[in-house]
Amino acid sequence: MKKLLQRLFAPVAALLALGSAVPATARAAVARPALWSVSDADTTIYLFGTIHLLPENYSWRSAKLDQAVGTSQQLMVETIVDQKDPTKLMSAMAALAFNTPNLPPLADRVDPKSRPALARSIKKSGFPPQAFDRMETWAAAFILLGNQFKDMGLKGQEGVEIVLRNSFSGQGKPIGELETNMEQLGFFDKLPEKAQRQLLEGAIEEGKSMSTDFQEMLASWARGDVAGIARSFNRDLAGSPELEQALIKQRNANWSRWIEQRMRQPGAVMLAVGAGHLAGRDSVIDLLQREGYRVRRIQ
Repeated sequence: MKKLLQRLFAPVAALLALGSAVPATARAAVARPALWSVSDADTTIYLFGTIHLLPENYSWRSAKLDQAVGTSQQLMVETIVDQKDPTKLMSAMAALAFNTPNLPPLADRVDPKSRPALARSIKKSGFPPQAFDRMETWAAAFILLGNQFKDMGLKGQEGVEIVLRNSFSGQGKPIGELETNMEQLGFFDKLPEKAQRQLLEGAIEEGKSMSTDFQEMLASWARGDVAGIARSFNRDLAGSPELEQALIKQRNANWSRWIEQRMRQPGAVMLAVGAGHLAGRDSVIDLLQREGYRVRRIQ
């Protein structure tokens, strides 16, 4: 569950992970994450699995990736989170996070043994404790997960999508999103309360285990170990079929349909989404292959 939180919440929670010190152990060797392409006579779509947050000075660019970036006329990401002007994101949060009346206090939504950790996490967040009692459970988990990212020294501006967006915008190339902020948050908002509480429990876990899990996940991504990423996702989702359906399978199906439609137009596009969405059964790549597309790994 902790790894799942790091992967799925990060595009939005990146806003809460600014200005942190980076642990020396996080500085790693050159990474070569997986990169694919699907193409026909006049269209090429590059598929790049990302890590949404990274330590500072983490090296993951390569000649093959830069060639794909240079060839692509447009970048597509999961959702565009504007760190300089978060108005759109905050408006979406406000519209969705307070819709359920008569919620029990947040402390009553976690196991009693987790309440001390919840209290410490709320205090560390800097948000007024009473504000959390009015929030839906998924939204409280979003806010509190920011503590974990800060502790691990991860920075939103170092994330793969931000760096790619800067590259494309610097060249005057358009950037699009597969989901609006409202649509992405809506997937979490529609989760059953049980699943939301699982996310909250994961967001307040303490100790070194979360950092260790992240380093393992980062190592798999860095060496392009797609099978390892798939195994990790399957393990994290084994007890949460609602999460798997809403946050993985449904979105993968939506994105594969977008790719199929885009293949009807000429040109080259880079699609950069979380690495777990491109790994294993029911991934975007698996769905495309079932439809008869030849997906070629180029890194």
